[in-house]
Amino acid sequence: QVPLVESGGGLVQAGGSLRLSCAASGSIFSTNVMGWYRQAPGKQRELVAHITTGGNTNYADSVKGRFTISRDNTKNTIYLQMNSLKPEDTAVYFCAARPYGSNWSRGSWGQGTQVIVSS
Repeated sequence: QVPLVESGGGLVQAGGSLRLSCAASGSIFSTNVMGWYRQAPGKQRELVAHITTGGNTNYADSVKGRFTISRDNTKNTIYLQMNSLKPEDTAVYFCAARPYGSNWSRGSWGQGTQVIVSS
């Protein structure tokens, strides 16, 4: 069973919106901090946003005010609503789960979904 499954990527014009989804197994969803990373060509993977089981959120400065992370506990799913997209948001977006007390590299990762923002 794949622990994390992303969907919702695609091609959008600058200024547009996309919503990414990540479905997780119940055991992961209820015991991990959930987050979205992204990796652009030639760049390091960076944390975009994360959300705790209690609903507390944190964002990278580059996406504050434009992206919103949320979770639906009834569906074991997190979302990333991306508005006012810019060409520099183009990247592969990964859903990730971090066990409490551990770090992201020791958690679970999705396969990634491509987001392309055209200018």
